[in-house]
Amino acid sequence: MTAWNIKQFPDQLLRRVSKPVDVIDSSIQLVARKLIQTMRQQPGGIGIAAPQVGILKRIAIVDISRKVKGASCHVMINPVIVKRAQKRTFREGCMSLPDYTANAYRWNEVVVEWCNLKGGLERYAAVGIEAICMQHEVDHLDGVLFIDRVGSLKSDVFRRLRYL
Repeated sequence: MTAWNIKQFPDQLLRRVSKPVDVIDSSIQLVARKLIQTMRQQPGGIGIAAPQVGILKRIAIVDISRKVKGASCHVMINPVIVKRAQKRTFREGCMSLPDYTANAYRWNEVVVEWCNLKGGLERYAAVGIEAICMQHEVDHLDGVLFIDRVGSLKSDVFRRLRYL
């Protein structure tokens, strides 16, 4: 299975709102598998959303196991953030803006609900980097980029020096 190319800013597809997934079938399962493969082939990739590969469906993957030992890979279909707490600034990057990082405003704790690949509802409480990543990926589904979450494009966006 070949990984997909990632859409790069300023591609306007990244600014479009994704449509909900109505039926979880083999085509959606294939999209999820290819998203995981594409994410894992990127340096430092810990999350990806379907719009980043040109698919305007509400599907996102979060897998921080590269950074946090024992973390799980979450395949989120139609994710919704239902609870937020403790706003803070966090340094973020994005595979769609690979040459930049930024100090983005995010919630340190979130509760997210989504459908899994079997159609079951999951509810998950995330903290720290996992919460940040979940918000980042849900934002992609709404056409929002991490640079939209900074206080100042002039002082809070930085040229990336290395890939982690």
